[in-house]
Amino acid sequence: MDAFVIEGGKPISGRFEVHGSKNAALPMLAAALLTDEPVELSDVPRLEDIANMLRLLGELGVGVSETDGQTRGGRTVKTHVTDTSLSHARYDIVRTMRAGVCVLGPMLARRGEARISMPGGCAIGPRPIDLHLKGLAALGASISLSNGDVVAKAPSGGLRGATVFLGGPFGSTVLGTANIMSAATLARGRTVIESAACEPEVVDLGRLLQSMGARISGLGTPRIVIDGVEQLGGASRRVMPDRIEAGTYAMAAAITKGELTIANWPVDALVGPFEMLRDAGVEIELSEHDPLDTTGGDSIRATAFVRRIGALRPVELTTQPFPGFPTDLQAQALALLTLADGNSIITEKIFPERFLHVAELLRMGAHVIRHGPTAVISGVPKLVGAPVMASDLRASAGLVLAGLAARGRTVVRRVYHLDRGYQRMDEYLNGLGADIQRINEKALEEVAVPA
Repeated sequence: MDAFVIEGGKPISGRFEVHGSKNAALPMLAAALLTDEPVELSDVPRLEDIANMLRLLGELGVGVSETDGQTRGGRTVKTHVTDTSLSHARYDIVRTMRAGVCVLGPMLARRGEARISMPGGCAIGPRPIDLHLKGLAALGASISLSNGDVVAKAPSGGLRGATVFLGGPFGSTVLGTANIMSAATLARGRTVIESAACEPEVVDLGRLLQSMGARISGLGTPRIVIDGVEQLGGASRRVMPDRIEAGTYAMAAAITKGELTIANWPVDALVGPFEMLRDAGVEIELSEHDPLDTTGGDSIRATAFVRRIGALRPVELTTQPFPGFPTDLQAQALALLTLADGNSIITEKIFPERFLHVAELLRMGAHVIRHGPTAVISGVPKLVGAPVMASDLRASAGLVLAGLAARGRTVVRRVYHLDRGYQRMDEYLNGLGADIQRINEKALEEVAVPA
């Protein structure tokens, strides 16, 4: 395992271009299982989760080819189904990422059967796939459990349209909406998804499916209507910018009192974090569109100039489904607010147990008290470097941000979590003025944190 050794106190400044969205690209790649024709996606990020999804598709009979993309760090991935007889998504791959479950709906709809290991991912609390299975059962699938695998089979004649309710105790299910919507594109008749996820990543998947010939309306609303078609064709699409990466780098500039120009900023997808940062005293100026964007001025893509001059102000925020503040930026926001001038309150409504980073921030001098799903943060004048342990993908990012701002040296262990969702984060941050060394954890005794 690798660790980051961070020498803090250096402002993050310069220019950064946001990569394609991991959370959009994963279900879009899975959509290749719905057609025998090629599907081409550009701006696909180079991440461990993406690599694992491509491995999974390869095991499911999908040929994959890659070419370097026009954007920095991006690439174009072309998929083409070569064997439709394979239907088992094995534990060895699916356990590495939650999004492996995205192949369930497409494979069931196109091949009539799917066998998938229960998915893995980050330890941020329970994320059952009950709603996925309930939705597929409503479309006529039989669901059973065998040796730790979910086995789904379509009835003779294929899936059939139905009304599916996807509301859960903590809001709509994003991956569940992606699964049911994908499966319904090839079902007989009309499917209505009530309490559908409104996240922009779901919309991006829906746009891809539409370009493949699917008949979908209501994208971006809680009610999505799909009229099934007999078959889907190939398509090409550029993956939307990663709103979580954009927000993370904006907070990196804010926490270090830097100045950062962020290209490929997803305007429509970051309204909640945009307002939170402004409330905290962070200045953000947006251009009308990204001058480097050659797609004709896509309204979701802009250039943002982010800087902080004065003190951070305290903020009260609650994580919510889109368009609210995303849970995937909660840890980063909490790290930022440890340095605010006053008391901040963060309430986690999506994953109430997603506070494992709090104990590590306390080691760095933060003052945080947790009451169930709420954390009360009393701002401190400074953070101090310390050895800390990353527990999940977004907590890792929060600890890195804290390390960038802290006085002295911070060692963040288990940064393999970061590689799942941030493309070469240490290299990009170093290019923006940070001092981060990636080192194998076995060598950490040689760079012990000073007392």
